[in-house]
This record gives sequence, C-alpha cells and structure tokens, in this order.
Amino acid sequence: MHILCLKHVPFEGPASIAEWALQRGHTLSECPVYEGNSLPPLEEFDLLLVMGGPMNIYEEETYPWLNTEKAFIREAIDSGKYVIGICLGGQLIADILGAAVTKGKEVEIGWLPVQRAESCPNAFKFPEELRVFHWHGDTFGIPEGAVRLAGSPGCRNQGFLYGNRVLAWQCHLETTPASLASLTTHCGHEIRPGKYTMPVSMMQAEPASTYKRMQSVLFNLLDELSQRKSAL
Repeated sequence: MHILCLKHVPFEGPASIAEWALQRGHTLSECPVYEGNSLPPLEEFDLLLVMGGPMNIYEEETYPWLNTEKAFIREAIDSGKYVIGICLGGQLIADILGAAVTKGKEVEIGWLPVQRAESCPNAFKFPEELRVFHWHGDTFGIPEGAVRLAGSPGCRNQGFLYGNRVLAWQCHLETTPASLASLTTHCGHEIRPGKYTMPVSMMQAEPASTYKRMQSVLFNLLDELSQRKSAL
C-alpha cells in the first residue's frame, strides 16, 4: 500500500515507521503541510500518517494551514481510509472526532512507561507496560465510540482506536536515536524540570534495548492494521 505522511515541521518525520514500510514493501511519501501547498487527492494513498509538531491544534491564526489539514483528515476518515496520528496528529484526530484537546495536568518529556488499558484489543499484542518516548504538554480525550488503548500516570489517555482503522497515539512509539536527536536540537528549549520530564543527557543515554522493544510493539500494531486493510 501507499502511505502519505503529513509533516508539520521539517525535523519531525516518520522515523521507524519509514523502516517498517520499507521492510513490508509499502511506499511512503512525505507532504509538508506547513508549506501551505494543496494536499493530494484521497485516491493517491491507502494510509494517512499524521505526525507531531510543536504547535497546538487550536493555533489556526498562527498556522492557517491547520484548518485545511483538519478538513483533509476528516475527509480521509469519512471516506474509509486508514489513518494514524502521533502526538499532534493524534490530537488532530481526537478533535475531528469530537473529543476535547486540552492542556495536560503534567508535561511529559522523556522516557516513561505507559500501561495497557483493559480495552486494548488483544490483536495489537501491546504489553502490560512499555517504556516509550514522550514529548507533549497537551492531551486528548477519547472520542465517542473509540477504544482506549493505554495510559500513564502523567497522562491518562495515551492512545485510542476508532472504527478499527483510525489509530491515535499521544506518545512517540516511532522514535529512533536520530529522531530523538532532532527533537532535542529543535525543541530542547521546551524542557523544564518536572515530575515527568528529564534532561537531554538522560534521554540520550537510553539503551538500545528500549528502542528495540518499543519498535517491536509498534510494528505489531502496524502489521495488525495493514492486515485488516488487506482483508477488505
């Protein structure tokens, strides 16, 4: 299948999802929505991937392309496309589906565990607890009709599944050492001491085993979604 990746800033891309696509024989193209160009027809992609970014979903005056992007994601969902949103992307999906997106009680930046929700489908093979990367201050509610997937002490809603084909994550399961370095370089000024934040040096010291386990879980999620699509 062909994946269209919507990027909100040059430095935040698909990371390990691009590796998954390559391994599975899928194609992936990137669309920089922040440039304000027209978005491609829905017929040109099978799965829509919406990435993160330092802006908020309610900053349309500063980022007028957000209105166009929201309408595009809405159209993709309504037309039956498979859609995945990460961080800002997940918040955009939640907003489009009628859930609230608000400032979180806590900021999460760094490596922190998330816990599997009881409602998470067994087919996703998500473990009871998984150490993952975070970088967010806002949080989303769970849309009506969606299934909550995971949460953490600092952010109750870390993911949800809607209609068995729309997947939203608050945390960054796609993180690689390179994508982490890119975020800390461009957004390091956002880090403040807090209960759920850590300094860059600690982020960079995370062992390779954490990345490997997180990537394995992410690939299982993506495989399950792609298999559902293939079965149609």
